[in-house]
Amino acid sequence: EVQLVESGGGLVQPGGSLRLACADSGFTFSSVRMHWVRQAPGKGLEWLSSISALGSITYYADSVKGRFTISRDNAKSTLYLQLNSLKTEDTAVYYCARAKDGSYFIYDETSRGQGTQVTVSS
Repeated sequence: EVQLVESGGGLVQPGGSLRLACADSGFTFSSVRMHWVRQAPGKGLEWLSSISALGSITYYADSVKGRFTISRDNAKSTLYLQLNSLKTEDTAVYYCARAKDGSYFIYDETSRGQGTQVTVSS
C-alpha cells in the first residue's frame, strides 16, 4: 500500500523557517503530481501548493505565495515544502497528498499521511 509520511514540523517563532518533507513509499512517485495542504485548528483543509511530476511547474495559494516553496527529489521519492517568514496563522497540521486525476488543484484526500504539526508562536 502506498504511504505518504510527513516530517519536519515543530515549534518556530514568527518570522522563522522550517523545511517539511514527505516520503512516498510507492513506486510511481516520479510520475505523479503532488500537493501540500494544511488544516488549522477548527478549520477545514486548505490547499497550499502543487508541483508537476518533474518539478518544473509549481502553483501556490495566495496565502503562501512568496513565502513557501515546493520542490521534490524523485531519486529519493521525497516532496519538500520550505516555509519561510512564518506567521502565527500558519499554525496547522501540514499534509502532502497525491493529485487527483492529475489535477494541479484537486488532491486525493485519502492519500494523505499522518501529517506534521507546525506551530508558530513567540
